[in-house]
Amino acid sequence: MGKKNPKAATKSVSKQSATEDRDTSKLKRRDYEKELLKLQAELCMVQDWVKATGQRIIIIFEGRDAAGKGGTIKAITEKVSPRVFKLVALPAPSDREKTQVYAQRYLAHFPAAGEVVIFDRSWYNRAGVEKVMGFCTKEQHQKFLEMCPAFEKNIIVDNGIILLKYWLEVGDKEQERRFRARIEDPVRQWKLSPMDLPSRQRWYDYSRARDQMLDATDTDFAPWHIVRSDDKRKARLNLITHLLEQIPYVRQPHEKVKLPRRNTKNAYDDGATMSKRRWIPQRY
Repeated sequence: MGKKNPKAATKSVSKQSATEDRDTSKLKRRDYEKELLKLQAELCMVQDWVKATGQRIIIIFEGRDAAGKGGTIKAITEKVSPRVFKLVALPAPSDREKTQVYAQRYLAHFPAAGEVVIFDRSWYNRAGVEKVMGFCTKEQHQKFLEMCPAFEKNIIVDNGIILLKYWLEVGDKEQERRFRARIEDPVRQWKLSPMDLPSRQRWYDYSRARDQMLDATDTDFAPWHIVRSDDKRKARLNLITHLLEQIPYVRQPHEKVKLPRRNTKNAYDDGATMSKRRWIPQRY
């Protein structure tokens, strides 16, 4: 990789229907980790390119609860610097933020030169949870859908920022399985949010909100890319592969690094000075 013309893939190529036959075979962990490591190496090249060129990138992750957004973001950011790949996952707006222009609190997190900002949910909250749960009015929801394309074009794309929008689509049965796992597994219970159970009840309300959002905001300059996420491993590999195809990065030259020798001037027994410090017990 490390090349890419993004114009060839600005629109999601696949037009699969929800019932289309597809490969349901499981990807073995060893094969998954091998492929993921290759893609993560490419992401490190993207990082070098972004830093060298001063490029700015925004990546948006949206989808139903338990669609796999967090795990996918972790796979992307695992091997790169948090100083370059910045994750933004905003809590519910404060009373003050509720009185601001709607997108104002998101603008504060937009990338500067040499940064990639990943939004784990974004201004599209208004098109999803806010609409379904009644946190905004019908008029506010409609105004958002009407103004969002202009916002993304005039404020983001026309200012030279690469904008990538991903919707992770999880199926009914798989979402239920993941929710039950969160309920029953004590190390996953923290993932249950106050919105999870209502979102399960309101499946079709979320479906209609999703359809309205995609109809209004899937544009040529800022298209939505849909990711089938019932199989988490395949979803992560497919998404990262697609992500890399959208960015025109090139491998950056690196000077050969030579590790210097330790300077022994003023040497002393620095191990002995640590022998009586407060060491933790070595239980493993």
